[in-house]
Amino acid sequence: MNPAPRTALIIGGGVTGLSTAYHLAKRGYGRVIVVEKEGLGAGSSRRAAGITTGLLWSETGVRARKISLQLFRELSRTLPGYHYHAEEGCLNLFTPEAWPARAALLPLYDRCGAAYAVLTAGEVQSRWPDLRVPDGFVGLHDPMGGYSEPPDYLCALAKAAVAAGVEIRVPAQVTGWIFDGTRLAGATTTTGPIHADVVVSAAYAWTGPLLQGLGLSFPVKAFVHQRYLSTPLTTPLRLPAVNADPWGGYVRPAAGGRILMGVETADRDEHRVTSADFRLEALAAPEGLRERAQAHLASLLPALAGVGWEQDEVGLICFSMDGEPVVGPVSAVPGLFVGTAFHSGGFSYNPAVGWLLAEWVHEGRPSLDLAAFSPDRFPAAASADYLATTVPQRLAVRRRH
Repeated sequence: MNPAPRTALIIGGGVTGLSTAYHLAKRGYGRVIVVEKEGLGAGSSRRAAGITTGLLWSETGVRARKISLQLFRELSRTLPGYHYHAEEGCLNLFTPEAWPARAALLPLYDRCGAAYAVLTAGEVQSRWPDLRVPDGFVGLHDPMGGYSEPPDYLCALAKAAVAAGVEIRVPAQVTGWIFDGTRLAGATTTTGPIHADVVVSAAYAWTGPLLQGLGLSFPVKAFVHQRYLSTPLTTPLRLPAVNADPWGGYVRPAAGGRILMGVETADRDEHRVTSADFRLEALAAPEGLRERAQAHLASLLPALAGVGWEQDEVGLICFSMDGEPVVGPVSAVPGLFVGTAFHSGGFSYNPAVGWLLAEWVHEGRPSLDLAAFSPDRFPAAASADYLATTVPQRLAVRRRH
């Protein structure tokens, strides 16, 4: 007699949850069920910048992003309605004072085979005349980087997941947990109980309240982030996606000849998500922030000075205590995997994290050593102290895409 097919329950219908479900289904895992309490991508995913670079600050991050960059290209060819924009790559800008710390990572990029080019301000100006980079600043260009339009990607990925056999239940909210002895064996939801061989939490900013009932509290904090979509420009710009840390934000081209602008609020305290019922619509940007950010970033991209705006969105980005993602099995709760705390780079990580979690669940181990991302890496006392402290965004570990 054939054994009953295995079941994987994925909690969270954003890019990480959908990516994990898609790759599990493509591997023939068995039954794969995604539950989402609002709508697919209704949390951080639709509010993401969609910017991707592989030039990170740790070996695990760089190697994971290499997988993402490859998968974005593959998915761009195989998912109808989705296109990965790598025409101009991704440009990361640094002040003369900040550059030495990033320059120290160039040997890591060489060792990992990550492509890059170091550009002077003049070289940046020559290559992209619409940018105005001050003398002495340095550009680190990632030719494999680029950007996606999150709504297009979400729609295409969800359709591909369903075509591969994934069951998506929306709206369906987790209300409790099912155990088989000491092993997590599913969850109760507003649509009924779901028994599963493995549970993957991809709830991002909602991870804390979701897993509190399991006695888990990871040292992760959420910070408010704002992004704005312009009206169409008369003449579309030829630009890379630009991580403009010296200006406290980013800019990139957007569909229809628009510009996407994102900005942090460095002095704003963390936002504590204490309930699974929390909705991002409850957040608001400070009065006048868009206008101040527009004027500030216009010194980098003068074309911003005269644009109008047709979309304002406020979301959350999540940082762990050490700035690295939290990905993998939780030893205290056998049967549970998590994928969260991707700083501002959750969209960039999602293809690799979905792929690696699917490998882990289906085959027992991932093809990339993810020990540096382990949920078990945090000392309990340090985690408790971190969670008890209120942190403004400027004091969080700084990570951009």
